[in-house]
Amino acid sequence: MTPRRKRRLPQEAPSPPPLAPDAGEEAEAGSPERLYAVTGLHDGGRAQLDLVTLIVARSAPPPSGTPEQAAVLRLCSAPLSVAELSAYLDLPFSAMTALITELIGADLVQARAPIVRQALPDRTLLEAVMHGLQRL
Repeated sequence: MTPRRKRRLPQEAPSPPPLAPDAGEEAEAGSPERLYAVTGLHDGGRAQLDLVTLIVARSAPPPSGTPEQAAVLRLCSAPLSVAELSAYLDLPFSAMTALITELIGADLVQARAPIVRQALPDRTLLEAVMHGLQRL
């Protein structure tokens, strides 16, 4: 007769302590309190941005800025879309637009429309290239 193992019963995990209203950094990454603290917008006004709007930094991060603002300014030394910034900083699009709106208001970043490439090249340009090649 082989010894029988005792069956383990699942143990309940202790419930986490409730967060204080001013927990700030200790709050969950996706909690509304943290997003409000990141954005800091009180009036609800936001710039008209979409996922492909390019953001370019105009200056270095100021010492008085938040860590998120400094991260956006460092990342945007070369143009990046709002979607890329949102992914890199792990912030939802709504929080990212609010953060960028603050930076636009402070004149620290510039929002640009994405570069749209033409489907067909201009006919006059092609003719000028063709005539230039024929002269060679």
